Amino acid sequence: MTTRGQDPVVDEDGVVELTRALVRQRSVNDPAGGSGEAAAADVVVRQMRDWGWTPTVVEVAPGRPNVVAVVDGGGGPGPTLMFEGHTDVVTEGDLGSWTVDPYGAELRDGTIWGRGSADMKGGLAAMLHAVRALQLAGPFPGRVVVAALVDEEGLMLGAKHFAATWRDLVGGDIDGVVVCEPEAGEVCAVAKGAVRLRLTFTGVMAHGAMPEHGRNPVPVAARAVMALADVEARLQSQHGSHAELGPAYLTPTVLLAGDTDQINVIPARAELCIDVRTVPGIEHVALVDEIEAAVRAVATPAGVEVRVDVVDDRPPVDTPRDHPVVRALAAAHETVTGERVRYGGVPGATDGTILTRDAGLATVVYGPGGKWIAHQADEFVEVADLVQAARVYVEAARLFLAGGRS
Repeated sequence: MTTRGQDPVVDEDGVVELTRALVRQRSVNDPAGGSGEAAAADVVVRQMRDWGWTPTVVEVAPGRPNVVAVVDGGGGPGPTLMFEGHTDVVTEGDLGSWTVDPYGAELRDGTIWGRGSADMKGGLAAMLHAVRALQLAGPFPGRVVVAALVDEEGLMLGAKHFAATWRDLVGGDIDGVVVCEPEAGEVCAVAKGAVRLRLTFTGVMAHGAMPEHGRNPVPVAARAVMALADVEARLQSQHGSHAELGPAYLTPTVLLAGDTDQINVIPARAELCIDVRTVPGIEHVALVDEIEAAVRAVATPAGVEVRVDVVDDRPPVDTPRDHPVVRALAAAHETVTGERVRYGGVPGATDGTILTRDAGLATVVYGPGGKWIAHQADEFVEVADLVQAARVYVEAARLFLAGGRS
């Protein structure tokens, strides 16, 4: 028989202080500058151990540790819920664009300022304290997995490593995952897919005064950009605008060719990189084939060879709204906030993308902080948002663990 304890109470001051402790750590992946996720991960490990948890620390790359703990509810069998966050942050960039110390974790007028406050050390602190509140309230069925992973802002090495090893780490199934990224109170069960492409055009080098002796890849790359705009238009026409994610995009982001010190030389090589963002229903393999055909159509007549390399491929996430983890989170939001749930979509990829793609886990994204504040100067998170998110996590866990297996 399952025994339910008292109602969980979130340690509001604890959420604030843990957020600030994490923000003070410059956890940019910058080996040359001497920083990485290790110091932030250590803050997480020490907090977990102070609570009597037994975290597992796994270095997925030198100085880049994943931290995972499993909290058993002590209330008998039940589902397993996972809360996930990442410890890395993007660079602070130009310090002159900041009006506060990016790593000062200044608390002023109910707001915490600093790099990572919203994306996503605030969410990390909220989820940790939520699970602790749930634990202190007494027995609950099932288990909660708490994972603080590395490299979300890069190639998602932490999520990829976890996805390859999670059964050994947690010793059983995971029935649902809440990714605690900042989404301004929206329940995001869908996320755009992403394909990163590198197109290499190879021609023949020649003197700029005698272009007839070369095969110039630069105008071919330019025509390829226009051809890709046509592909994008067809894609948007076929698939329309997704209700939560908007349209698909093919965005040229990098174009490299030649040398500014030798403007009189026609280069033999040009590179074009494309950031492709897709919505559910778009098949990535077919899309890459279409892109390759489009660029070959402009390259071949010019005698220029082209190679298309897929740098990374992240499919869209489309977790059904009736999945238990989404239902629990939506109901918890309404209970805690008194407001009707707002469904949204993640315009980029999160660790949840990898957990769904590689591990087959059902993921949903919900967390404190503004949706568009990430990666900007003077990043901030409101204390009220942190506390509210923690309370929503507690209620979502309570509902999910009471009967959340799909």
